[in-house]
Amino acid sequence: MSAAATPLRVGLIGYGLAGSVFHAPLIAATDGLVLDTVVTSNPERQEQARSAYPDVRVAGTAEALLDRADDLDLVVVASPNKTHVPLATAALKAGLPVVVDKPVAGTAAEARTLAALAEERGLLLSVFQNRRWDNDFLTLRSLIEDGALGDVWRFESRFERWRPQLKGGWRESGDPAEIGGLLYDLGSHVVDQALVLFGPVVSVYAESDVRRPGAEADDDTFIALTHASGVRSHLYVSATTAQLGPRLRVLGSAAGYVKYGLDPQEAALREGLRPGPGWGEEPEELWGRIGSGESPVTGGGDPVRTLPGAYPAYYAAVAAALRDGGPNPVTALEAAAALDVLEAARRSARDGVAVAL
Repeated sequence: MSAAATPLRVGLIGYGLAGSVFHAPLIAATDGLVLDTVVTSNPERQEQARSAYPDVRVAGTAEALLDRADDLDLVVVASPNKTHVPLATAALKAGLPVVVDKPVAGTAAEARTLAALAEERGLLLSVFQNRRWDNDFLTLRSLIEDGALGDVWRFESRFERWRPQLKGGWRESGDPAEIGGLLYDLGSHVVDQALVLFGPVVSVYAESDVRRPGAEADDDTFIALTHASGVRSHLYVSATTAQLGPRLRVLGSAAGYVKYGLDPQEAALREGLRPGPGWGEEPEELWGRIGSGESPVTGGGDPVRTLPGAYPAYYAAVAAALRDGGPNPVTALEAAAALDVLEAARRSARDGVAVAL
């Protein structure tokens, strides 16, 4: 194999949900990338990684990985949220490009500091916002670009679940240092999508509650955004929704688009399926509908084929950025803009006021 065709060697820090379900399979499926090393101190997860990827090396600490920086071409940080900034900083200082799972940091200021360090070192720093490649988001973006909805007036986006029992772990911790709770977890997705579609935000209002007995972090949050463009985004993230609403409801001057159900890619990855022919497709009965005056629930509107979801496109873009100088698929400064909104939402929910940006 020629030097130009030699795969880029990837070190993956973290082999929990994010590392094992999302990053490792997508890295392994990407032409031009090879999963070289997985970092986890958990013996059971070490064995899981070796079983899934027989040629992979396993390290117990991030320090052991970074001691081999010259053997790697990219580090992916998929560890708990509170470790994102220190690990990404250490990798950049070791001279390695970095992908960080969302949220890249706990504050927009930290995200901008990381971005400045990457720029200073001339290194790629990208944020894994995989839901920019969800099937419903790709479909909606296409409808907007084609003018099918006219001028969009209101964007409603929901990531709702019914999980009345706590699962435990750092994601549900009330310790601010853990950066847990749904505002920063699922909220990172819905805010990022709203910003990509409709641009900067000038005002943020939020309501955030802790509903489940024994819960410490927010598990039912609503965010209202006013964009500089005039579009209003109403965003819902919840673990306490006994009846799920539409994933998307988008209202424009010419028509509305309503879509139920979640993109199938996460479920497929959890089941052990891997990208290939037919990846990201969903059956016709799950397609959304576009129209006016009638409810999709009662058969109103016309079905719109849902574009296939495309999570593999993220790492393909990362590989192209590293090898060919292609564009960074998600920059740290874009992630910082989303964190500006999340921080404002937290202040709004705490003080009961709208926050201007």
